Amino acid sequence: MTEVDYARIHRLGAPGWWRPLVGVVFLGSLFFTLGVILTVGLSLLHAVVEAQRGGSFDEALQESILPDDTLSPWGLAYLALSLAVLIPLAMGAQRLLHGLRPGTLMSVAGRVRWRWFAACTGLAVAALFATLIVSALVPSDNTATALDGSVVSADATTWWFLAVILLLIPFQAAGEEYAFRGYLTQVFGGWFGTAAAVLVPALLFAFAHGAQDAPVFVDRFAFGLVAGVLVIRTGGLEAAVAMHVLNNWFAFGLALLLGHMDDVLTPAGGSWWSLPVTLTQSLVYLGLALWLAPRMGVRRQTGGAVLAGPRGHV
Repeated sequence: MTEVDYARIHRLGAPGWWRPLVGVVFLGSLFFTLGVILTVGLSLLHAVVEAQRGGSFDEALQESILPDDTLSPWGLAYLALSLAVLIPLAMGAQRLLHGLRPGTLMSVAGRVRWRWFAACTGLAVAALFATLIVSALVPSDNTATALDGSVVSADATTWWFLAVILLLIPFQAAGEEYAFRGYLTQVFGGWFGTAAAVLVPALLFAFAHGAQDAPVFVDRFAFGLVAGVLVIRTGGLEAAVAMHVLNNWFAFGLALLLGHMDDVLTPAGGSWWSLPVTLTQSLVYLGLALWLAPRMGVRRQTGGAVLAGPRGHV
């Protein structure tokens, strides 16, 4: 039986060069459609909550919950959920268009390898400690990676932010990984091979964050490259998701602690001094994961019998 790596899993599914192209259009169109539905739903929920707290339903309904210059817990929840929908959308495209089990987006085993995921979470914590050490050694230059500033006092909004960060941000991070390091990696891997499967999604991931200074773009591009290499070398998304979740927890948690939530989504004023800090985290994590994976017997390839979905729905 033919063995393939993660990036070439689509070659085990239903034939047709057009299927990935339709899948990308499917993801993009439904992503924006569900975004509109989510906006309406969260706006109504926000208005109901405000009315129960003694406010005006109509005024609350007219307030935009979308993230803007002043980020609210509702705006952060919208951001997290709007990206989390990429998980079921990518899984649907995998099943309906390619005839593969949805779990094939997670790994070559067709499922989440929980033992490996737990190990990766521990490695991400270790890499974060290395980041903190480097952050204390390089000039801060007032960048987002600087661990300075005063701790703000907690109020009701703070606790709502904390709840959103803890409960929803992991799904936001996983949604981005399912789309960029999952579906798009398999699309470009099936078309062009491993190099394109790593490089192109990393570029698209960086561009998807909108306008940004060069250091911020390079940082996100490097993050995408490291995550892409991890996916190929470990045969799944577990390592990339664990790194992404912990990175976002730390970034949002630090911003909340220091009262910088309004700046966390748009770090336009990046500095080149931030790169040694963030690259330390990514590269230390990459090295640890690549060292541990073979020692835990993590598979990089699989055959078609493990991945094929039931017949009759392609």
